[in-house]
Amino acid sequence: MSQPGNPYPNQPQQPYGEQPVPQQPYGEQQGGYPPVGAPYGDPVAAPPPAPKKSKAGKIVLIVLAVVLVLCCGGGAIAWFAVKDDVTDAVEATKTRVTAPATLAGRPKVTEPQLQAAVDTMIAQMKSTVQNETSTAGGFYGDLQKQDLVMIAAASGLLADPTKELDDAISELGKEMPLSNVATVDAGPLGGEARCGDGKSEGMKLGVCLWADKGSVGMIVMYFKTAAQAKAEFVTMRGQIEQRS
Repeated sequence: MSQPGNPYPNQPQQPYGEQPVPQQPYGEQQGGYPPVGAPYGDPVAAPPPAPKKSKAGKIVLIVLAVVLVLCCGGGAIAWFAVKDDVTDAVEATKTRVTAPATLAGRPKVTEPQLQAAVDTMIAQMKSTVQNETSTAGGFYGDLQKQDLVMIAAASGLLADPTKELDDAISELGKEMPLSNVATVDAGPLGGEARCGDGKSEGMKLGVCLWADKGSVGMIVMYFKTAAQAKAEFVTMRGQIEQRS
């Protein structure tokens, strides 16, 4: 039996205060609002998120600056003069530099653009540095995590390590701002070492350089300060410079 006032006896009576929601044809909405549950606007027309910009290009520019420093105009490494101590000279001839499999716990970077920069750096050092006996270059760490280290070094007999270090720092200052340069502990391998704060392409750098009678080299820590580079310098140098 139908309820009083219900014009449609075959349809259930709605509870008091509730009205049936009219169904809209597919694709038509009142007032232009999207369907319930759909994102606001047209999802097809939404632009994709912008890809993160790689900093590899900036780092390559810094690599070129480092190459210029180590090459020092074509003669970073020279033979000892006769007056130099023979014992020091013999010890220096046993020195070699290498790019280790890991550096202070960091794996080698295999990113193609950075690896190409390393290949270029090593080729230039071999063709420019005089009397070199070995060269080393590489990147370590993780660029995305802003934990990246670059090494560049060459071995050979150095007549005046102090002058080589002075010249390297002077050349580096021409390529990028370098401040707070100070002498640091060179570690058990001896020689002289200095670290400073660098900056290139808006990127801060912790830069450490060393020179002894058998090698000259540089360690660059990207996104870091000189103090942070100094803290790991002795460990890293000990993994790069080897003596037989």
